[in-house]
Amino acid sequence: MSCADPPRDLDGISAVESTLVFPSFTAETAWELGNALRTRLLDFPAPAVVNITLANSDQLLFHAVTHSGTQPDNDLWVARKRRTVLRWGNSSWYMHNKFAGNEGTFTARYMLGETAGRYAIHGGGFPVRVKGVEGVVGVIVVSGLKQEWDHQVIVETVEKYLKSQQAL
Repeated sequence: MSCADPPRDLDGISAVESTLVFPSFTAETAWELGNALRTRLLDFPAPAVVNITLANSDQLLFHAVTHSGTQPDNDLWVARKRRTVLRWGNSSWYMHNKFAGNEGTFTARYMLGETAGRYAIHGGGFPVRVKGVEGVVGVIVVSGLKQEWDHQVIVETVEKYLKSQQAL
């Protein structure tokens, strides 16, 4: 199983991110979205982690794995992708493409030094934005697949979720 390839150009990535805005975002939203993501990820043979948190309080709203075989390292990747989204306000896929995947350039650009390991510029961290609210409200993270799939499965699932909510 796979996903469509996400855009790699920054304008294309920004355009997708700017269209995926929630009318509201609650614990119920996170539960429904998290379950939809987990169900979608069951189509992939590799185990993955789904994690949804609020931005300002770090409150965990959803966390699940898809198959046996995830490791504690997956949760470290979740934390690193989440920090990237919160610090720069874009998806970790955006940041990956901004630096062409070059961790050294990323580290030097932001003078991260020894703290560079706290961040990951690999796809799979996605900002939750709410209409009329400034900044990032929450973060959705998927870890365990190829990084472009970690990103794209979130995009596709959020698109489907938002369309289903508009139909109500």
